[in-house]
Amino acid sequence: MAEDIADAGPPQSASLKPDAIGFVDALVIGLNATSPAYSLAAAIGPVVALVGVYAPGVMLASFVPMLLIASAFYYLNKVDQDCGTTFSWVTRAMGPWAGWLGGWAITMTGVLVIGSLADVAVTFALLAFGLDSWAENEFVRQLLTVLLIIVMTAVCVIGTEVSARVQNVLILAQVACLIAFAVVALYKVYADTGTLDAVDPAFSWLDPFGAGGAGLTAGLLLGVFIYWGWESAVDLTEEVENSATAPGKAAVWSTVILLVTYVAVAYAVVAYAGPAFLSENAAEEEFIFAILADEAMGGWDWVVLLAVSTSGLASTQTTIIPASRTALSMARRHALPSHYGHISPRFRTPDVSTWWVAGIAIAWYLVVRQISENALFDSLTALSLLIAFYYALTGIACAVYYRRHLTESLHNFLLIGLGPLIGAGLLVWLLVESIGDMADPENSYSGVSWFGVGPPLVIGIGITLAGVILMVVWRLMAPAFWEERPEVADPDLVHGDKEQ
Repeated sequence: MAEDIADAGPPQSASLKPDAIGFVDALVIGLNATSPAYSLAAAIGPVVALVGVYAPGVMLASFVPMLLIASAFYYLNKVDQDCGTTFSWVTRAMGPWAGWLGGWAITMTGVLVIGSLADVAVTFALLAFGLDSWAENEFVRQLLTVLLIIVMTAVCVIGTEVSARVQNVLILAQVACLIAFAVVALYKVYADTGTLDAVDPAFSWLDPFGAGGAGLTAGLLLGVFIYWGWESAVDLTEEVENSATAPGKAAVWSTVILLVTYVAVAYAVVAYAGPAFLSENAAEEEFIFAILADEAMGGWDWVVLLAVSTSGLASTQTTIIPASRTALSMARRHALPSHYGHISPRFRTPDVSTWWVAGIAIAWYLVVRQISENALFDSLTALSLLIAFYYALTGIACAVYYRRHLTESLHNFLLIGLGPLIGAGLLVWLLVESIGDMADPENSYSGVSWFGVGPPLVIGIGITLAGVILMVVWRLMAPAFWEERPEVADPDLVHGDKEQ
């Protein structure tokens, strides 16, 4: 097969391998891209510090905009199975300028977070195997982190099927470890054998408004981060069986599974540790699970440490996928230099864009890490700006693209028009709130001021401005993308749904 493709023309003529993976594989990749164990570990302490026992309710409320935007991904993918997802859809619905910025946002989210995820995977693996001194050695951690990124990038390049097999193993290990922790913690709560100030679980914890509006707003900002990543299943749309429907369904179902996982583990953590302990240790971020694992599971604490490690490991790989596929799509449409659109004739994956994403991510990680560990966390905080931006763009693009079909049925109006617009509106509101929050240097991890505001806001604005400058420069150098009129498929999904 590889030889046939090579003989058919130059490498650029190769295409991504169709039907490489199935629905379950896409679902697993979508789940792993969110890094459930790591996301929970990083967010549970700060969320409890904000809203107390109502943390499960905040995670439930955070699910709403994610589900609404997942609906937009589903319906847009039905008419345009392009691995560029938001870039392609927004370009078709709202024009090349908005589309280019959406693609830039997706690519840069990967660059910002890949190094941190790999660092977490390495750190918790070392802790799980009792190599604490290695975990505390900055040189060793950074070296192993860079090596891990290189290995996971190679897996992505070698093939989507190999990536899927690795992800299937990692999600099983991760979920099994999380369930074991939740079961043990809840058992000790009801048996009254815990070592911390446990509290009995209550259904009232599902009320996101229980702690007041201010706490809910800040908690929702964290919620955007913990759910982010499920759309990786759709980024593989050109490589998934039944590409018109399976990737979108995988995205929707992954958000639902994440909801159940997050709420269940949040209940276990809050019940076992109590809100006071979690609030006092909120600054520990992801290491809160390391503390709780030792408290709840004693000599079996490696189980939870391994869950967080596999979570970071899996997400390191899956986060490369959206960034590389988006760069590929942009290059195919002449929105980026053509070499980013190169596809390996042997492996049928976007090898050039994948290695470029990894290389830039490694450089970002090493540079920011030299500044301080807090600077790395500040760069992660800036993620919420980019995530909210391109998710909101996608929701708006869905309603705009299908605007002539929204009044044909109640189904269309609610699920394709109103729902995505509400999701986009909520994310825009969170975007504005997060900008106001990040403007205060005291709200950053480092607590220092850059140009009079918090470092996360400077990073977010800097990345956005860099994107605008590059876009304008590329528009002047190669205007083809802005001059083309892409063929737009007729969004007749209603008839397709009826036939199904």
